[in-house]
Amino acid sequence: MKFNEFDFTQEVLDGLDAMRFEQATPVQEMAIPVIKNGTDLIACAQTGTGKTAAYLLPILDRIVRERNTGTTALILVPTRELALQIDQQVEGFSYFLNVTSVSVFGGNDKGLWDQQKNGLTKGADIIVATPGRMIQHLTMGYVDFAKVKYLILDEADRMLDMGFHEDIMMIESYLPKTARQGLLFSATMPPKIRELAKNLLNKPHEINIAISKPAEGILQAAYLVHEYQKIDLTVELLRDKDLPSILVFSSRKSKVNDIVKALRKNKFNARGIHSDLDQSERIEVLREFKNRNVQILVATDIVARGIDIEKIDLVINFDVPNDAEDYVHRIGRTARAQTQGVGITFITEDKQYDFSKIEELIQTEIYKVPLPAHFDDAPKYDPKGKRGKVGSRKKGGGKGKGDKKPKYKKGGGKRK
Repeated sequence: MKFNEFDFTQEVLDGLDAMRFEQATPVQEMAIPVIKNGTDLIACAQTGTGKTAAYLLPILDRIVRERNTGTTALILVPTRELALQIDQQVEGFSYFLNVTSVSVFGGNDKGLWDQQKNGLTKGADIIVATPGRMIQHLTMGYVDFAKVKYLILDEADRMLDMGFHEDIMMIESYLPKTARQGLLFSATMPPKIRELAKNLLNKPHEINIAISKPAEGILQAAYLVHEYQKIDLTVELLRDKDLPSILVFSSRKSKVNDIVKALRKNKFNARGIHSDLDQSERIEVLREFKNRNVQILVATDIVARGIDIEKIDLVINFDVPNDAEDYVHRIGRTARAQTQGVGITFITEDKQYDFSKIEELIQTEIYKVPLPAHFDDAPKYDPKGKRGKVGSRKKGGGKGKGDKKPKYKKGGGKRK
C-alpha cells in the first residue's frame, strides 16, 4: 500500500516525498487506518518495522487539519537516545508543516533543562519524553496537558523492564480522561504489558507483526567459545572484511573499552558507547557512527532498541543476551527495511542454556560455526547439561588464581 492511499494532507505527503517514503510497511498499513479512525491501539511489532512512522504520520496529519494550540501528543519512551531519534523523525516528517516538538530527557545540563521547560511552557505540539524527567517537569506546575489527544507508549516492554510503571501511571493522571486516544507499541507482549494496556487503553484494536522473530533478511550464526577467545575471534572475523557499518554488543560496560582498545590496536576505526558516557558524548558517538565516520560501534544494550540506523552490515553479540527477547532487538539492528544483514553470537559454556532458550523463542536452530583452525578447541554444545551453571570457574568457586584475567596470544585465541 502506498502512502498516498491513506488520505493524508498534501503537506504530509510532501514531507514523505522529500524523505523518499513511498511504500508503507505492514505495521504502517495496519496501524495508520486504526489511528486515523480514533481507536485505541496495542501493537506488537519488532524493531525496524517502521512503527514510529505508523503513529507519527496520522498524528501529524491531524495536527495539520485541526491546527489547534497546545500539546496534542505525548510520546513516552525508555531512553534519551530513543527520545532524540523520534524527535528527529518528527522534524523530518514535518519539514513542510508548521509543527513544533521537544524531546524531554534527563541530564545535568541547565541549558538543556531550560530548553525543555521553554518547549513545555509554550505547549509544543508533540512532546517526546522519558518518564522520569517528564515527572520532574510536571511537578513544577508549568506543564499544561489539558489539550492532549494522544498518549503513545513506544517500547512499552522496555519501560516496564526499567521500572517505569508507576511513573507512567502518574503521568497519565495529568492527562485528560476523555477524548484521548491511547497507542501502545511493544516488541513483546508479556502479561505485564496486557495489564498496562487494560489500565490505559479503551477497547484497543490489536495488531501483531512478526512477534519475537528476527527479520528474514538476517543470516544468523554462532560460535562456541571460551571467554578468553572472544576478542581474538572478533578481530579475526573483521580482518580484511569490507563492512562499512558494524555493531558489537557487550552485556558489560566494563568490557566495551577492552573491545575498543583491541580493535584500535588492530587498526580498526572503532568507538564505544555505554551509560558512563555523558549525554553529549553519547550523541556525538552515535552521530559519527550514523554518518559512517566510525566503522565499528561497541555498545551495551543502551542502543539495542529504538535507534534507527540504516544499513548495518553486521551485528556481533559479544555476549549472549541475558534476556532471550533482547536477542531479537540486538540483531534487529541489521537487515532493516528489507536489507540483508548478518548476526553473530559468541556462546560461552555457561551461556549455552540461555542461548538454547533463544533458539526456542525464534523457533530456529542457529548454525554453530567451527572456530578457526589455529584457535584452541571450542566447548562442546550441551545446553541441557549447562543449565543453571553460574560461570566457568573451576571447582572451589572462590577467588584465587583461577580468577585472574587470562593472557592472550596475538591472533590465536589461545592461552599462553
